Amino acid sequence: MQAIGIDLGGTYIKAALVHKAFGLVKTNSVETGAQKGKEHVLSQIELAVKPLMRRRDRISGVGIGAPGSIDLDRRMLIKPANMPGWDVVDMRQTLKKRLGKRLNVYVENDANAAALGSARYGAARNYDHFIMVTLGTGVGGAIVFNKRIFRGSTGAAGEIGHVTINYAGPPDLTGVNGAIEAYLGQRFLVGHAREKLDEFPDSILHVAPGLDSLTPATITDAALNGDAGAISILEWAGKKLGCFLGGMVNLLDIRTIVIGGGVSKAGDLLLKTARETIPSYIIPGMQDDVVLIQETLGNEAGMLGAACLVFDQLDDEKQK
Repeated sequence: MQAIGIDLGGTYIKAALVHKAFGLVKTNSVETGAQKGKEHVLSQIELAVKPLMRRRDRISGVGIGAPGSIDLDRRMLIKPANMPGWDVVDMRQTLKKRLGKRLNVYVENDANAAALGSARYGAARNYDHFIMVTLGTGVGGAIVFNKRIFRGSTGAAGEIGHVTINYAGPPDLTGVNGAIEAYLGQRFLVGHAREKLDEFPDSILHVAPGLDSLTPATITDAALNGDAGAISILEWAGKKLGCFLGGMVNLLDIRTIVIGGGVSKAGDLLLKTARETIPSYIIPGMQDDVVLIQETLGNEAGMLGAACLVFDQLDDEKQK
């Protein structure tokens, strides 16, 4: 069985032909051009997918992971972040018209899709229950219980990036004060790094790439080369992450946490401090068996998980 999985990002749209048993078969990527509006982005999705559909009779459907809230029927995309000109869009009907009315189309929040990809093909394969945290432009999240996404009463559950850890803290991208995204989202992390580096005048980051060109990747590279300022930034981020994750364990009693997204490429430079911090924020009776692991699939997780939307739906229909 094969399906197409799409990761709708603010910069790139990544699409893949996915085999249920073997994973990725073929991939394609195009620029999103989000600033050009909804119709342009929809045309770009079509452009990304069409080269993968030359044998359409063997494709069971299309799944798409997108930023924003999704309704329970997995068809409506509601006010996606970083997508100007969008409000509520029936992605199922829209993509059926563009790609072929016979195709099944399902849409899911991008972090939820990444969690499905991890559960079926990645670091979470051996876990029935886990919390997924994606550290990128923002902070996304998903809650997986019995290998299924917990979606809440309307389909919007899992927006853990907007959970407040400091009521007096800075607003995140959605305006929520002191949310974890306002510390670990890319823009916020880089902003903190510029302030922190005042304490480390000898840091290479002042020179290469320079404070105006900092990214999580350049901070990570400097830390891997032993730069004290870069290491201090990632340790600070790890403490914030550990504090937040401790609260999630208390709330959900789910003790496995999978960290993905671009910022997670720092690996143990970030996660070691988070692991050391977590127990301080979990009640004594729940501190055992807490596991914090890195998802190494990268962008592939979102495409794989989006295709799983199709596979799961067809499996559910067979069982009815």
